[in-house]
Amino acid sequence: MRRVKCKTCGVKNERLAFLSDNTKYTLRFAMQIGALCRAMTIKDVSRHMRLDWHTVKDLEKIYMREQLRLAGPSQPEVIGVDEISIRKGHTYRIVVSDLEKKRAIWFGGEGRTQADMDRFYADLGQDAAKKIRLAVMDMWKPFRQSAQQHAPQAAIVFDKFHILRHLSDALDSVRRAEYKRVTGDERTFIKGQRYVLLSRRENLTGGGRQNLERLLQANARLNAAYLLREQFEQLWSYTDPADARLFFDNWQQQLQGQDLAPYEKFARMIGKHWDGIAAYCKPENKIALGFVEGFNNKIRVIQRRAFGLRDEEYLALKIRTLGLPEL
Repeated sequence: MRRVKCKTCGVKNERLAFLSDNTKYTLRFAMQIGALCRAMTIKDVSRHMRLDWHTVKDLEKIYMREQLRLAGPSQPEVIGVDEISIRKGHTYRIVVSDLEKKRAIWFGGEGRTQADMDRFYADLGQDAAKKIRLAVMDMWKPFRQSAQQHAPQAAIVFDKFHILRHLSDALDSVRRAEYKRVTGDERTFIKGQRYVLLSRRENLTGGGRQNLERLLQANARLNAAYLLREQFEQLWSYTDPADARLFFDNWQQQLQGQDLAPYEKFARMIGKHWDGIAAYCKPENKIALGFVEGFNNKIRVIQRRAFGLRDEEYLALKIRTLGLPEL
């Protein structure tokens, strides 16, 4: 490899196309290591290929950068916005996904403030931001304000799974309150049944369904709360915002006299954020929201596999290459 000494630039090495950024290895070898890392941990690849752990990680980074280069810049029309916790102490990063191409397109920020979200739109550019027609997010106000400022033409839809998580939390609060309220044999039906109560009925095994039925028969308040949660999920089946509002108003009226304070608090929250829920009723906004939840689960798997890593660049590359084809 030839070296050139330039008066302006200093000493420069000749660039060879077949070498990777790590000049000890060829680009072809880096691609092989990166492909293995898609299915194996760094430790397993290191042991299998008899390479240093850090070398494997560096070669995988080269592979992932090549994936992103070939994928090219994204021009999303439908985006999903979410935050993930990268370590203890409320340390967050924002993940933005292209929901039509089903891939992450941005990972960054130093928290989850509006200023952090603004950095995504700055990186995306004004012209690309104008092409966004739909933004799916949770009810976090800074995300919504940033979208309204940089992509005012985009409709904002609140993520169904985040909303249902709030409702499940309300149901769990009712369960805890009932456990404290009742005594004796009535407590035995509630104790140890949190998973059964918070799971969807169709996801339970035969034994789980029997435990659920016994629990609901034994406690009228939990029975009412459980049925109200199941009923609420019908909200996303409506195609007319007016029909959806009528359904929600009727659902909210059923709370009267039930003594379900957590549900009443949840209903007030839905009322305050109604526009972002009703927007999903429009046919042009009927995006498959299941990808968002599935994508978040994949990110959590990556974080578990990368436990102990302090390399945030590596985590960002792993997340941004989720959904990209193998090289």
